Amino acid sequence: MRPSPTRRTVLTTTAATSAAALGAAAPAAAAPRPPAEDHSSSDPHPPATTQRPTRELRALLREIDPARIEATTRKLVSFGTRHTLSAQDDSARGIGAARDWLAAELRSYAAASGGRMTVELQSYVQEPAPRIPAPTRITNVIATLRGAVTPDRVYVVSGHYDSRVSDVMDATSDAPGADDDASGVAVVLELARVLARRRPASTIVFAAVAGEEQGLYGATYMAQRLKAAGADVQAMFTNDIVGSSTADDGTRDPYTVRLFAEGVPSSETPEQAAIRRSVGGENDSPTRQLARFVKDVAENDATAAHIRIIYRRDRYRRGGDHIPFLERGYPAARFTEPAEDFAHQHQDVRIDDTGKQYGDLPEFCDFAYTARVARVNAATLWTLSQAPGTPTGTKILTTDLTNATHLTWTRGPEPDLTGYEIVWRETTSPHWTHVLPAGDVTTHEIDLSKDNVFFGVRAVNRAGLRSPVAFPSPQS
Repeated sequence: MRPSPTRRTVLTTTAATSAAALGAAAPAAAAPRPPAEDHSSSDPHPPATTQRPTRELRALLREIDPARIEATTRKLVSFGTRHTLSAQDDSARGIGAARDWLAAELRSYAAASGGRMTVELQSYVQEPAPRIPAPTRITNVIATLRGAVTPDRVYVVSGHYDSRVSDVMDATSDAPGADDDASGVAVVLELARVLARRRPASTIVFAAVAGEEQGLYGATYMAQRLKAAGADVQAMFTNDIVGSSTADDGTRDPYTVRLFAEGVPSSETPEQAAIRRSVGGENDSPTRQLARFVKDVAENDATAAHIRIIYRRDRYRRGGDHIPFLERGYPAARFTEPAEDFAHQHQDVRIDDTGKQYGDLPEFCDFAYTARVARVNAATLWTLSQAPGTPTGTKILTTDLTNATHLTWTRGPEPDLTGYEIVWRETTSPHWTHVLPAGDVTTHEIDLSKDNVFFGVRAVNRAGLRSPVAFPSPQS
């Protein structure tokens, strides 16, 4: 379908303040009110861009099984240690045994995919480097579910299957790694199991990566491979420490999922930095738009989750497998539990003089909570894979001094694409507050000053699914 000519919207002052109503095709929906034991604060004003879960998505989410997540977590713990420097040729103990079991599990899921899912061991030898004293083989276990309509558009979800104790170089002591990060790997495997039997429009990659505790080696290699291949990775999520809803003071929050999302892009060039400073785009990186999308599609009664977006790349003095993707220009974010208990991660298994148990053991996990995290991931990935891709070539024209705003973008390749929506918000607002249908066009003018608000563009398909928002760059 050929796009129609430019459209123009004229807003009166009254209409501008209530224009969210014009986006009736994407009605806002209140986030569920969590039970009283949830210590988080739910947003009383959900984003105007909120997307309600479809019947298909609700059915998918009901298949997420906490018992299977628990079984996966306990199986990974049973290998004793999964330290990157542990045995690779022992069938019962060490990272090699875990690798082989993960590959077998993913292959069993792939068998139900009708040939759409393939499994590979992505392996290389890491030469001596920080925390790697001798040449060491590092292997990522990867399942790729090829998209049926736009297979070149790729979404990645990962967890790391290596583990550690107090001494990061101790490769022989028991390192159960239940929360960090068997929980994240269990999420990835459950997603692969459920989605293998479905036909996503775009490609989804499920990855259990190694070498995280030694320095993000497996994820770095994976990101490098994707970048070298020119892969169009439009989103990457790592699930790291998603196994517990209990904080170190004993309080529980089984509904909140933290999502770490950087502002200033790690890959930003000096030229891009100059543009960002000139337009005030510190809060509008592709990763921040991705985080807003997660809140739009995964904070609802079908997940019973509250998405707490943290405007940081990661926690203080910590990092995760999303960082190598950020460094290569891919939108990427980290899911993690609401409040960590540091006695149960990166610790030797022991009981101290007071009787306190240390160690990352499965008895300190909340498998129902991890299943909720899996539902948040599933809602996000399925919607991303079925919706149109994020608009490209999005510009805000600045040739003339005017109080109107003229936006342009490139029409996407999706066969079911039906049009675009303009979104905007006050510069002080964290979420999009107004939505305006623009139609099947590639340019739109709105009688609202670009100097006073932030604008964005998102795509819509025949099923009513919306893409993440694209933040425009100025074009003179």
